[in-house]
Amino acid sequence: MKKPFKLIIVVLLLIGVSAALLTMYIQKHSVPMMEPKGLIAMKERELIFTAAILMLLVVIPVVIITMVFAWKYREENKKAKHAPDWEHNNIAECCWWGVPVIIVAILAVITYRTCFDLDPYKPLQSDKKAVEIQVVALDWKWLFIYPEYGIASVNFFQIPEKTPIKFAITSDAPMNSFWIPALGSQIYAMPSMRTELNLIANEVGSFRGSSSNISGKGFAGMYFTVKASTDEEFERWVSSVKQSSQTLGMDEYNELVQPSEYNPATSYVLTQPDLFNQILNKYYPPQK
Repeated sequence: MKKPFKLIIVVLLLIGVSAALLTMYIQKHSVPMMEPKGLIAMKERELIFTAAILMLLVVIPVVIITMVFAWKYREENKKAKHAPDWEHNNIAECCWWGVPVIIVAILAVITYRTCFDLDPYKPLQSDKKAVEIQVVALDWKWLFIYPEYGIASVNFFQIPEKTPIKFAITSDAPMNSFWIPALGSQIYAMPSMRTELNLIANEVGSFRGSSSNISGKGFAGMYFTVKASTDEEFERWVSSVKQSSQTLGMDEYNELVQPSEYNPATSYVLTQPDLFNQILNKYYPPQK
């Protein structure tokens, strides 16, 4: 067997083994992006599948044709027609230019539409009032503030199911990225800047959130838990946090902001109502 064909066989085997291993992993492990629990995550999964299928319409035929040509025009096949002066074929030109152009055009339309449909700043339509949560990325933990309820928490927050959640996000540390794969989009957290994200949980459950932007030594432990519950359970949780003996004002925050790793979930009674705005304005130059 000639060396090129050995190489082709090895490549095909590697692709087959990789596909088999990936399939086995997905079957035995939970992949949050492929098992969405929120409206935005579901739409994002549909977009990923649609884009992948459209691109495979080009990739798969090209791979198959490459293998067929490599076999048909191998050195040992004396029956294969050799036509070195062949330069142009209208049907072939239409296929390898026309099909990709159509697919790119379809992807462009889908991208244009989803840019507006999945805009993170776009409020979600619901008959329930949105719950506002202010998020601060720290070294190496997450602070969540509920301005309407006067409470805050670190590395854990609870939300009612089927209720829009409006996140206001900033950072008091290096640039980071806030992400809950099971619920939807990631968005950056930057000092002195406010970004927004609107998500919703379609069902009760606990979901893992994390930093999706490497931010130094404690990055590996910068994750948190999101618990979606019934309205009644959420109200009970809020009431229990309000009974906490730990308070969070500017003095306590100045201690909390110091770098630390693998912080446990902690709840606070908020004693500084404008804490998020003070963090946001922390690095602005003083007004003259």
